[in-house]
Amino acid sequence: MVYLLAGLVIFLGMHSVRIVADGWRTQTLTRVGEGAYKGVYSLLSLLGFVLIVYGFGVARETPVLLWTPPVGMRHAASLLTLVAFILLAAAYVPRNGIKARVHHPMVLGVKAWALAHLLANGNLAHVLLFGAFLVWGVLCFIASRRRDRAMGALYAAGTWSATAITVVAGGLAWMAFALYLHGWLIGIRPFG
Repeated sequence: MVYLLAGLVIFLGMHSVRIVADGWRTQTLTRVGEGAYKGVYSLLSLLGFVLIVYGFGVARETPVLLWTPPVGMRHAASLLTLVAFILLAAAYVPRNGIKARVHHPMVLGVKAWALAHLLANGNLAHVLLFGAFLVWGVLCFIASRRRDRAMGALYAAGTWSATAITVVAGGLAWMAFALYLHGWLIGIRPFG
């Protein structure tokens, strides 16, 4: 669990700088330059990610069961991960209506992904990993919306065609991941 916790602290810590210390971030960017800041940020984020993956793998070898989720939660998790993939696609498809409406679809996607995995899994490693990402997502979304209001940020109106492309792209990515990549990368096949 130590590696998992260390990875979460480093990875989510780096991704929380704008939440807890936006002024410090701005000053540091000015002082050291964008390249140096992004370089350190990327290296520490990568270190945190590697520790999360390794630590989660080690923790799964000796699971500590906290509860057994009802079978129906797997169905809820499948639907929520579909939503998460569509929200992730909305972060990248220009002029889609989802981004125009929610403004920060990637963060909402992380929240949906984390909640889905919390519903379907009841062991300690899952609770730590996905619970940490869910808490981060909630705090990040609040901070991002607050920053938008302070800056008077405006988002382009979405079009039906871009929104349709977003939903189809997210749905196809979800299908590929759920049916093939999740089993290959994570070792768990959501649909058997």
